[in-house]
Parts: sequence; structure tokens; C-alpha cells
Amino acid sequence: MNKKRNIIHMDLDTFFVSCERRLDSKLNGIPVLIGGTSDRGVVAACSYEARSFGIHSAMPMRLAKQLCPEAVIVRGNSGIYSKFSKEVTNVIKESVPLYEKASVDEFYIDLTGMDKFFGCFKLASELRERIINETGLPISFGLSENKTVSKIATGEAKPNNKLKIDFGNEKHFLSPLSVRKIPMVGEVTYRSLCDLGIKRIKTIQEMPMEMMHKVFGKNGQTIWLKANGIDKSPVVHYNERKSISTERTFDRDTTDIRKLESIIIAMAENLAYQLRRGNKLTACITFKIRYSDFQTYTKQKRIPYSAADHKIIPLVMELYKFLYQRRLLVRLVGVRFSHLVEGGQQIDLFNDDEKTINLYQAMDKMRERYGDRVVMKAAGMGAKSISRWNPFTGEPPPLLANRRR
Repeated sequence: MNKKRNIIHMDLDTFFVSCERRLDSKLNGIPVLIGGTSDRGVVAACSYEARSFGIHSAMPMRLAKQLCPEAVIVRGNSGIYSKFSKEVTNVIKESVPLYEKASVDEFYIDLTGMDKFFGCFKLASELRERIINETGLPISFGLSENKTVSKIATGEAKPNNKLKIDFGNEKHFLSPLSVRKIPMVGEVTYRSLCDLGIKRIKTIQEMPMEMMHKVFGKNGQTIWLKANGIDKSPVVHYNERKSISTERTFDRDTTDIRKLESIIIAMAENLAYQLRRGNKLTACITFKIRYSDFQTYTKQKRIPYSAADHKIIPLVMELYKFLYQRRLLVRLVGVRFSHLVEGGQQIDLFNDDEKTINLYQAMDKMRERYGDRVVMKAAGMGAKSISRWNPFTGEPPPLLANRRR
């Protein structure tokens, strides 16, 4: 017999807005938009008051201002949000044995077995109260037997509330809800389901799994399982990665400037892609160079949080040109991004326009499907190999000519 699990999903309500309200109480109770302040910017987050006007995240700021002219627009400060996120993480870390940080404002907690000593709902409620009291931020949670049902329960509990789904009651709870509530059902899948007349989760529950698999492939099978409240995925122990880096040691020491610059650009471009792939942003860039006499030099520069090629690559090249001494043979070059924070879908927090976002997302989709070097800058095409791996999931790098030291 399978052991009954107790999984908590906690989500900070309108996190960016709540952080701004902590700093300025004048923002309480009014429509607030966080994001790029120009007409070309997009909404990174918005308050519940703003949502009542039909505004949502990723909407062009120009349209949001038309829908709600009285909304207060705040540029946003990712450093402040990262600080508050860390405060909440520390409270959770001190209180529970196993937790997973799914994003800057979202957590899963495994309390399996704790019900023998404490009531899990009581323990989760006390943890929520402690977070609210110590950070001043509103937070909601859902408690159930698995991650999917708990996450959906949190959404139903919001704003600033809690909801428990009793063991065995998962399907009944999910049944009347929109299929849009199922995690992984995005806008495209939702439209496809609606075209088939499937709008409520109950309809999926009544369908054979084989039919969903036939129409949507492997994703259809996963959606069917989630719709039926079945999810065996574990809570993965949280371990924050502070940096990502790559190095290239040359088979023969070189002074070929075109070769050097091509490899450095390719390395920086690939690392920026890995940031976006892991939903991360960097605030510090470091360049490293080692000469044939093994003298090694590094230089770093702090930047506003970003994962955008057009912001990062010029800075990497600036650091390279500062350190490079002509006529000296180069043995190794390296690039490192540090001070990482969760960035969600934002490429350059509070400073990207819709056109830029669409361009990066289109390029990254091609890389995911056909390989990370299928789209790259012409200046970086001279690099023969760049590691293709995801440093945020721990997938090991393949064996390449590109050696790491």
C-alpha cells in the first residue's frame, strides 16, 4: 500500500506588488502595475485591483494604461524582490525538513509523516502566519496528497488564504474547474481543448486516457493524469545555484584575435541562453583569461539583472578587451555569470519590450528543438563546440573537445 503523502504548495500573492506595498503603503488598495514604464514595455506583474480591469502579466504596458488610466506604474526593483524572497525562504528553511523552491515566490513542502506528530494543516497554517508576521507579505497555500492538486488548491484559496483537499477527494475537487487550471495547460493547449468542447476538468476525467494520448500525444496523457488528481512527482530538495560558467582551453596557445573573439561571443551567447532556459537572471559578469606562462587574470562587472544577449555580450567583450594583452599567447578563456536570481519569463526585468521578448522566445524555441547552436550570432560561428547542458537541472555536459579546467 502506498504511503499517504502530505504536500504543501505555497505561493506569495502578487509578489512584486506586495513587495512594493511593503515599501510604500500608499500603494495599498489601488491598481498597481509593475514593469517597463515606456509604451513599449510590458506588465511584469499587477495587483488584484488592476486585474479587475482585465489587465494581466505580459500585456503591453500601453494597453494596460488604456484599460486602467488611473493605475500607478512602478518600474520594479529585482534586487528588492530577491531580498524578500530570500527572507521567506529562510523562514521555510528553518521550519520544515524538505522544501522545493519552484520560483522566486513559489514553494513546495513535503510534510509526509509529520501528521504522526502534528496536524499537517495546523503546521502549514502556523508556518503561513509566521511568514506573514516576519515578512509582512501575504501568502496562500494548498494542502493535498500531491503537487498538482496542491498547486491548484492554492490558486482557489487566493488571495491570502488556505485550502485543504482531503485524501481521496482530489477528483471531486478538480471536477468543476476550468481545464485552464491544470498546470502545463497553456493558452495554445487550452484553445485546442475548447475546440474539442472540453472546458471543464470533469470532461477529461470522463474520457479514456487513450483518447487524450491520441489527440495530444504524451502531453495528453500527462494532462489526463493531472485532471484525475494523479501526480507522483517528488518534492525536490532546494539547492540555490549561485553561478554558471564555461571555459575553453585551447589545444594550442593562440594570438588569433578573430578566433578568440568568436569563441568568447559564442560562450557568452550560450550561457545567456542557459540562463533563460533555467528562468534565471544574472547581476554579475566575470571574464577570465590565462596566458601561455599560466598567468591568469579576471575582471568582473555588476549589471542590472538580465538574461539578454544584447545586454550581456557587449559587456563580456568589454571585459575581454580590458584584459587582453596583444602579442601574448592565450591558453584559456572563460565566462562566468553570478548573483543569479529567479526571473520567471522576464529576460531583462522591467526593461524589455514585447518585440524583444518575442524575438528571444522564438530563438530559444528553435534551440530547444534543433540544438543550441542552430541560432547564433555570425561573430560566434567560428567556435567549433560549446557545451549543451542545463546547469539548473544538473544534466551532465557531453564529452566535447571543449575541455573544462
